Amino acid sequence: MTREQQPTPLAVKLKERIRREGPLSVMEYMRACLDDPDHGYYRGQAAIGAAGDFTTAPEISQTFGELIGIWAAVAWRAMGAPAQLDLIELGPGRGTMMTDALRAARVVPGFLEAIQLHLVESNPVLRETQRQTLAAALRQVPASWHDELTPDIAGTRPTIVLANEFLDAFPVRQLVFTDSRWCERCVALDSREYFELVPGPPAQPERLPAGRPPQEGDVLEMHPGFAQFADTLRQWSALPLAALIIDYGHTETAFGETLQAISRHRYASIFEKPGEMDLTAHVDFAELKDLCAVRGLAVDGPITQSEFLFGLGLAERASKLMAAARPSEAGLIETSVQRIADPLGMGGRFKVVCVRSGVPVLPPFRPAG
Repeated sequence: MTREQQPTPLAVKLKERIRREGPLSVMEYMRACLDDPDHGYYRGQAAIGAAGDFTTAPEISQTFGELIGIWAAVAWRAMGAPAQLDLIELGPGRGTMMTDALRAARVVPGFLEAIQLHLVESNPVLRETQRQTLAAALRQVPASWHDELTPDIAGTRPTIVLANEFLDAFPVRQLVFTDSRWCERCVALDSREYFELVPGPPAQPERLPAGRPPQEGDVLEMHPGFAQFADTLRQWSALPLAALIIDYGHTETAFGETLQAISRHRYASIFEKPGEMDLTAHVDFAELKDLCAVRGLAVDGPITQSEFLFGLGLAERASKLMAAARPSEAGLIETSVQRIADPLGMGGRFKVVCVRSGVPVLPPFRPAG
């Protein structure tokens, strides 16, 4: 790996832990970098937006959140327009997507009046930002915040779940194929006390890609947290449930490592600034689908973000915004819409699935066959 900079407080803490306990699994390392109670990335940073480390689709174009809001209202109607509804957003960022969603959904009579809003957010800085961003909406929609996703958030009312760029932050387990066997991939210290990746104890993959046997050096990623996520959705499935999940990832399980660090909108080594950079890994949508399916949940998709947005009327919504805008603003609207929908960019890299129970296939997903 590249030579390390001045070690961060978390780097010092992790090195002491490795000296004391031995190498950490990649999953333990990622979890510490994101959630360490003293120095984890998600404990104090507000890194979304142009001035932060990364930018999400809701921050690029208001049309993204508006179409999500219309989708949620359509899902509510498909549930029979219940008088009470739990609307849950996982990882609400700065509250931008939910603000745009609730504004757009006002056109559907009765929808806002039915909502009890739940925001799952562990970052205290972002929580305060969300309260400020959503201040106007919260005069009409009651809301509560939760540190983590647990089954007791919902389950007594029909539920809609929105998760945009949430699952990519689940700690990923990496196995490496070496000497004709799979081993846990671990983070150790080399002779200079720099972090390095090394094979650890033998491990057994829960699933393997189809198509070819593993070869020396192949890396396989698994997401242990997906099973708990699917369990939570199953516990909410006794009443109508619709969960919309949007993230970057792949549609089939494959060999390869996707764990990455992002700082100031650039990729970096995962060891560069532990605790001060965002770590994410691509979502394996095939793994997620299988886990939901064995729990009796229906799963539609994945489709690309581009297909999803255009299927909900992105072109029409963008045209209306551009027609009402000043000429100097119309070009910015067009550029932002192209950015979130470009099939060769975000529109293709990001995939969308709907996990549901007690509701029919929702647009723009198509019935099987």
